[in-house]
Amino acid sequence: MKVNIVPTIIAAGISALLAYALYALCHTEGKELLLAIVGGIGFFLTLAGCFAVRFEGERTSANTAVVAVVFFLLLLIANGIFAFVQFATPALVIINGILLLAFVGTEYAIAKAKQ
Repeated sequence: MKVNIVPTIIAAGISALLAYALYALCHTEGKELLLAIVGGIGFFLTLAGCFAVRFEGERTSANTAVVAVVFFLLLLIANGIFAFVQFATPALVIINGILLLAFVGTEYAIAKAKQ
């Protein structure tokens, strides 16, 4: 496994911009920062998994990139919904936590299988 620095920095920048967008669009008063932080972490992990991480096998790299894009889109949709509706903190943390743990578990399974 190899992590490329420049794509990681780009992923961090995109994640920061998306997190700010969540902060600016959040309609739940007092929870803007929480949504931005949780969303930003999820966006960074998935974007870094898509753009910055490469494996020895091309198939493994392609599979992990596709999984990362799918989970990025899921997080984008979920956090977009949270930005426009009133939400409870546990719902935000649990949904994002489940999505991120499923992402990490799927990436680990793909990397371990060396497909």
